[in-house]
Amino acid sequence: MQHKPSSLFTPYRLRNTTFPNRLVLAPMMQYRATDGFVSDWHIVHLGKFALGGFGAVMTEVVAVEKTGRISCGDLGLWSDEQIVGLKRCTDFIHSQGSLAAIQIGHAGRKASTRRAWEGSSALTQEDAAKGDHPWQPVGPTDVPYGKDFPKPHALTIKEIERLVQSFAQTAARADRAGFDVIEIHGAHGYLISSFLSPITNTRTDIYGGDRKGRMRFSLEIATAIREVWPKEKPLFFRISAQDGGGPEGWGMEDSLAIAPLLKDAGVDLIDCSSGGIQGSATVQNTKLGLGYQVPFADQIKNITKVPTMAVGLILTPEQAQDIIDSGQADLIALGRQALYDPYWPLHARQHLSPDAEFENWPVEPGWWLKKRAVAISNFGLTPSGSPVGKFEPS
Repeated sequence: MQHKPSSLFTPYRLRNTTFPNRLVLAPMMQYRATDGFVSDWHIVHLGKFALGGFGAVMTEVVAVEKTGRISCGDLGLWSDEQIVGLKRCTDFIHSQGSLAAIQIGHAGRKASTRRAWEGSSALTQEDAAKGDHPWQPVGPTDVPYGKDFPKPHALTIKEIERLVQSFAQTAARADRAGFDVIEIHGAHGYLISSFLSPITNTRTDIYGGDRKGRMRFSLEIATAIREVWPKEKPLFFRISAQDGGGPEGWGMEDSLAIAPLLKDAGVDLIDCSSGGIQGSATVQNTKLGLGYQVPFADQIKNITKVPTMAVGLILTPEQAQDIIDSGQADLIALGRQALYDPYWPLHARQHLSPDAEFENWPVEPGWWLKKRAVAISNFGLTPSGSPVGKFEPS
């Protein structure tokens, strides 16, 4: 039986790449790599979201240099040797009909920290004794991230130019690893974000000063990546639309200014996040309301005419569908909600089209679940096992 699809499940095309639906797994750190290399954890972790029906499955941020990791557990792609493990991930993602996306970045002055559940504080010699050796971060200046964090090395112009090439080289490796989409991590106070913000970038050379100077690093990276990234493949840029620094920081006016310049440099879509310049973006945003970042995606999309992706406490199918239907964003990224329910897209499709049954599920579990649904319907329960009319995964 054919069913009219929800807008969430209509294809979306950027360049010559078609997203099978509008749902993207947001990048989320796992801290399970060793020396930047993929482990079996990453293959299973990312693979389950492809099984769950996400149109595109994105990795956590992958470091372009070893010193660009946030923690010792971060993934990296600064070496050709790291391609093989990531290719295993993309092969499985593709086998399930999803696109494989990679976020690449550099931690900047927020590097050399403990894992999130260990407090994200600076590594010490105590950590070194356990095998997690600290290293010196880098940044636009030598001002540390926080009171108990090491003083970063202030990058020279030649070092900045080398870093731009590191981003491009990582992008070329990502293509060889089979990724369909690259996202540049320009948010949350990491290196690129720290160059954009007037709070952290007080340089007086060509990479600092006014907004044009502070944007130079971002635009050079986007341009360099676009030169090596295949023309048919999309390039995303994640931005902190407001960096959490208040009136003195990077704000919405700045984001509206950089969006068309990024487009001119070859970026196809802006991933609209926020916060992080003076603390954890996740912690800063936990008390905000549902869909709190959607207005950022809405403004950038409809004022600058650059496509956007919305993220941030998007929980229910109706909420996500309304964002697409109202033209506030082109794609929806789910993070923690996806961790809670890796099959969110399949559950959402059933919720929005109850008569679709399990026709969109992988056949291996689908035929089992279809028989289960018949059995439990006699008790007035939905296929999720919850009362009729309730969307349990949210």
